[in-house]
Amino acid sequence: MTKNFVQELQWRGMVHDIMPGAEEHLMEGMQAAYVGIDPTADSLHIGHLVSVMMLRHFQLAGHKPFALVGGATGMIGDPSGKSAERNLLDEKTLRHNQEAIKEQLSRFLDFESDTENAAVLVNNYDWMKDFSFLDFIRDVGKHITVNYMMAKDSVKKRLSSDAKEGMSFTEFTYQLVQGYDFLYLFQNHNCTLQMGGSDQWGNITTGTELIRRIGGGKGFALTCPLITKADGAKFGKTEGGNVWLDAERTSPYKFYQYWLNTSDEDAEKYIKIFTFLSQTEIEGLVVAHKEEPHRRALQKRLAEEITTMVHSKADLENAIKASNILFGKSTSEDLKQLDEKTFLDVFEGVPQAHVSKSELSPGLDMIGALAAKTGFLGSNGEARRELKQNSISVNKQKVKEDYLISETDLVNNKFVLLQRGKKNYFVLVVD
Repeated sequence: MTKNFVQELQWRGMVHDIMPGAEEHLMEGMQAAYVGIDPTADSLHIGHLVSVMMLRHFQLAGHKPFALVGGATGMIGDPSGKSAERNLLDEKTLRHNQEAIKEQLSRFLDFESDTENAAVLVNNYDWMKDFSFLDFIRDVGKHITVNYMMAKDSVKKRLSSDAKEGMSFTEFTYQLVQGYDFLYLFQNHNCTLQMGGSDQWGNITTGTELIRRIGGGKGFALTCPLITKADGAKFGKTEGGNVWLDAERTSPYKFYQYWLNTSDEDAEKYIKIFTFLSQTEIEGLVVAHKEEPHRRALQKRLAEEITTMVHSKADLENAIKASNILFGKSTSEDLKQLDEKTFLDVFEGVPQAHVSKSELSPGLDMIGALAAKTGFLGSNGEARRELKQNSISVNKQKVKEDYLISETDLVNNKFVLLQRGKKNYFVLVVD
């Protein structure tokens, strides 16, 4: 039994444009739809998540989702919203990226079940690699006029921009290749809907035009708004670059922090898009948040839901523990449970000093650790004063002047955390 997919997306604020008749078509029974994913890296980032969530809602509504990895189109480069051409990838890299992306997608989409609407991963390189140039321009190119292609916003913007290099023929043909993907999936998998970001409308409608002219059928288009941040900053970007789904590229702690630090306005929008919570539950959270905004109920629930979905419950718990090390009560044991990457993420930007391991045997005295060897405090006298006032901690435990830092204090066999008061941190890196 299919549910109303379009209605579900609409209340979540996930519909930008939809072709007339699409909603009715989807209510006729199980349909197939696809989203194209750029395989230029071996991980998705959170900019991909909107279209992935659309596919998941599509599957939950009883329909069959196709995730198309753009192996062929990744070799060309999409002009939509870009000011320059991208680097082209070889086949080995593309295959590696495809496998990594499928593993990530499997956390959202059911590829394995024997149900009729199990998800399918396809790669357009598989049907484009043996398509000769002459065959393509004869069988596909002749059906779309240059006037039609020039009228697309993505093409017009690039041609009217100040970029010196203009737009290559390779990129100009991108919409034809993407359009052919839609035709191929329509003819071979009865796929009648393509979804994507609003910047893809031109490429998607080229596909519906090919289905009409060559396939003698009807294809539909649905796009979601491009996600923005209330302050005008680019969604999904931090000072360190993209927020990736791969834990090696963006640790679960940093991933969790990204969502936790969203503004009230953004959190209210994102919780509808990036979670599967019901409308009733989200409305309740919005009301609770407005009554006590300082508790940040929306941000916390958003960060919890999406971190668990992308990583795991255990990763969420570790991210919360890591957050508490800086912002709440935590112990030396909590600190020692952090892996090296998370430790460095938590204390990013905190001043550091290097000492050799030999200095920890029999032990490094506190004056040396605080001033003489590290410069954390301005002088030996200041170090003694702070120790007398009981304001110095080693790995979250208060210490006196007679304390010696030894190898048993090492976190990850490498770090010691010094602290003055509540907020002044210093990291000893032991080489």
